[in-house]
Amino acid sequence: QGQLVESGGGSVQPGGSLQLHCAASGFPFSSYYMSWYRQAPGKERELVARIRPNGTTNYADSVKGRFTSSRDIEKKTTVLQMDNLKPEDTGVYYCHSMPLERTFAYWGQGTQVTVSS
Repeated sequence: QGQLVESGGGSVQPGGSLQLHCAASGFPFSSYYMSWYRQAPGKERELVARIRPNGTTNYADSVKGRFTSSRDIEKKTTVLQMDNLKPEDTGVYYCHSMPLERTFAYWGQGTQVTVSS
């Protein structure tokens, strides 16, 4: 059974940086989509960044140029580097994975990110 364990997050002032880590186990990491979602208070969960099995990435328009997602296939980890953070980036961030067929998904437990002065 697949498992995703997140770490990182916390509180930061606007303009600051944070790094989120996701450790994966129990599934063929290199052939799965690896994504980060976030959910702000009172809002629906939204896709922030995704790494496809071929290594290419896509980002939500709201984070382009500020967030970078990467993966280490050997270590089975994915990292979300968040720079120039804004108050609207506040929310619970979730690591997510799914196979090419998109028939099911694994979710991490979520980690809180708060951007406030």
